[in-house]
Amino acid sequence: MLTAILVGGKVASGITAELGSMKVTEQIDALRTLGVNYVKRLVVPRVLAALVVFPLLTVLTDVVGVLGGMVIMFVERGADMYAYWNTTTYWVVPKDFLTGVAKSVFFGAIVTLIGCYNGLSTEGGTEGLGRATTATVVHVTMGVIVSDFFLTKLFLTLFY
Repeated sequence: MLTAILVGGKVASGITAELGSMKVTEQIDALRTLGVNYVKRLVVPRVLAALVVFPLLTVLTDVVGVLGGMVIMFVERGADMYAYWNTTTYWVVPKDFLTGVAKSVFFGAIVTLIGCYNGLSTEGGTEGLGRATTATVVHVTMGVIVSDFFLTKLFLTLFY
């Protein structure tokens, strides 16, 4: 969830700014006039990229977190790395990692869809673009938190 909020705010606001500036400068209208499916051209690649990248970032974050905890316990507390690894693998089972990766797929979709929606619905020139970008960060944060609650309830019901 933390990765989704941190990366999501940055990614979604960038998507909103890019698509919003295209909307404000009427580039979206030009694509539509030329008969180009602008959703297929501008939205779908971003969503697909997020569906791939968010789980990869989650795996990387999980690995760095566990290994970082091991290093800190060794350096600061003098704990045996083998004991740390055994304790961690006892309490944190693969199911925990897999549910986190599954959630990140949903978070990636939520983040990019919010960014794309706010970008494509931008109105009011550069001032409206600023409002849309700010609103995107708020919407992404709330969307990730609320969806995490429901996904956690779902996964607890299904797998535990």
